[in-house]
Amino acid sequence: MENRQNGYKKHTISLYVNNKPGVLIRIALVFARRGYNIDSLVVSEAHDPDFSHMNLVASGDERTLDQILKQLNKLVDVVHAKDNTGEDIIQRELALLKVKCTPEQRTEVLQLAHAFKADPVDLGDSTVTLEVTGKTEKLDAVHRVFNKYGVLEMVRTGKVLIARGEEQTA
Repeated sequence: MENRQNGYKKHTISLYVNNKPGVLIRIALVFARRGYNIDSLVVSEAHDPDFSHMNLVASGDERTLDQILKQLNKLVDVVHAKDNTGEDIIQRELALLKVKCTPEQRTEVLQLAHAFKADPVDLGDSTVTLEVTGKTEKLDAVHRVFNKYGVLEMVRTGKVLIARGEEQTA
């Protein structure tokens, strides 16, 4: 992934961890101690309820990330941690986007939503709320396009990812 912000590269990291209290804070502290910012974080119970999948996007340099991954893989509750940046994985985000929309603009806004395969989930007197899923770049594009109408709110889930084929996701 070549997105760069403040000279740092964004990394997509997946972890498979024990599902118990305190694991998230210990993982977050590893990033914080190294000065890495966590841009998004998604945690969900795995197929086996004793474990959880964690997907995060973090910004920083390669050398520091290598140190972070080594530290994460040494934590007792981390079964596996992996940087998936540049890997062939399936990844998606979901966003809810509330757009200003006069009655005269409604048809145009809904046609644009249809072009992005976004579903209208609420129609107000002066707003339309859309649900859109896809890669990060798609959600960024949707935000840019609807900015001309006035984006009142945008809430995003963060990335969820899964390995392709029979390979297990970290």
